[in-house]
Amino acid sequence: MKRTLNIETVKKIGEEVLLKGWVGSIRSHGKLIFIDLRDFSGITQVVFTPKMDEKMYSLVSEIKPEYIIEILGEVSERPESMRNAEIPTGLIEIKAKEVKIISKAKTMPFPIDNDGYEINEKNRLEYRYLDLRRDRLKRNLKKRFETISLMRDIVKEKGFVEIETPILSKSTVEGAREFIVPSRNFKGKFYGLAQSPQQYKQLLISAGYEKYFQIARCLRDEDPRGDRQAEFTQLDIEMAFPDSEEDVMSLMEEIYIKVVKEIFPEKHITQIPFPKMTFKEAMEKYNTDKPDMRKNKEDKDELAFYWITDFPMFEWKEEYKRWGACHHPFTLPQETDIDKIKKNPKDILAHQYDLVLNGFEIAGGSLRTHDIETLTACFEVMGHEDEDLKKQFKHYYNAFEFGIPPHGGIASGIDRFFAVALNEESIREVIAFPKTGDNKDLMMASPSNVSKKQLKELGIEISEDEE
Repeated sequence: MKRTLNIETVKKIGEEVLLKGWVGSIRSHGKLIFIDLRDFSGITQVVFTPKMDEKMYSLVSEIKPEYIIEILGEVSERPESMRNAEIPTGLIEIKAKEVKIISKAKTMPFPIDNDGYEINEKNRLEYRYLDLRRDRLKRNLKKRFETISLMRDIVKEKGFVEIETPILSKSTVEGAREFIVPSRNFKGKFYGLAQSPQQYKQLLISAGYEKYFQIARCLRDEDPRGDRQAEFTQLDIEMAFPDSEEDVMSLMEEIYIKVVKEIFPEKHITQIPFPKMTFKEAMEKYNTDKPDMRKNKEDKDELAFYWITDFPMFEWKEEYKRWGACHHPFTLPQETDIDKIKKNPKDILAHQYDLVLNGFEIAGGSLRTHDIETLTACFEVMGHEDEDLKKQFKHYYNAFEFGIPPHGGIASGIDRFFAVALNEESIREVIAFPKTGDNKDLMMASPSNVSKKQLKELGIEISEDEE
């Protein structure tokens, strides 16, 4: 017999079904034994009575929580007094005829029948495959899937093409600190793990793919926070020939309005269209470039989207004693005079825009520089020599010489959006297998040592004081 999912049982009253899943709670009422059987679709109540085969009934006494079992039984309507209107299968139960234990389970290290907030996060992450069994995290990951699917549909309908770009890339001076990967075939040389698809998507524009998008995995070797991980996911968008910043911003606005309406209908957006504020106004009024603009900050169902525009092109990096890009080096300055860019970097504004939600930056984008002289000038302001630039960004310079149209884009950190929309304090609650605050994977015990043989193959030696 083909397996029936729990959610499908409500349409099979009077029929015999085969169920498979995990054992939730077990309750005994005299000779009646009730088990809540759980699968990914939901929970179904199963009833065992002495009327079933004696050997089978005896087997039920061996079953413990989180065992995986198989049940053959008949779908029946529950007695009026035992109905549960809070779950989809609350009007029916399964009168068990046969039971089979598929897999046994040890005693759980922590309960999974609650939201889990009270449990030490270290324990939860070490046993993440168990933590993911709880309803809250299943809900979060289902919502994540539904949202990403809807985002894909929206941009596909507008003519965007999804294109995957490499993760193993080249280490460059693009922005944040990178993870690097040693090459076995070319000892002493390294790949850089892509911080984002930024360079690749601009090269795709050069190649004539005028509307690109990707649900992209990005990696940055940065100090983590509650709203940041070493690896994260973003909706990445780029388009050629935008008339202005508004073309990009209005698309992202449309996406999130539709996502909230269809996936999070219980939420309400404070203001549509999304309001705008310049970076200067935000800093003068709120002393932050990501103000929380909710009318009632105690209202968890309020979503206050806000655009911040006109960012500085450059910011002073005290750590390095030099100018750096406020967004990234490929952002288009609002100033077209190259001499002014070089002489007055602190006064140059950029065609940059961030989307803020309830005090968190959830998207950032810009129009991009498509003139090689302007791009070179911006890199020079940041202390990079022309010769080094042409070596590091040879692919970029070559592409520009073959022609590239005006273009712009945006990337939305969807982990942050989910955390806000699902009322979670950390993005770790909306990622299936997150890292700890210091970038450890407790479940996989990573990072970890590798063998001397592996290191030798890579041409790497580790000094004793670093072992």
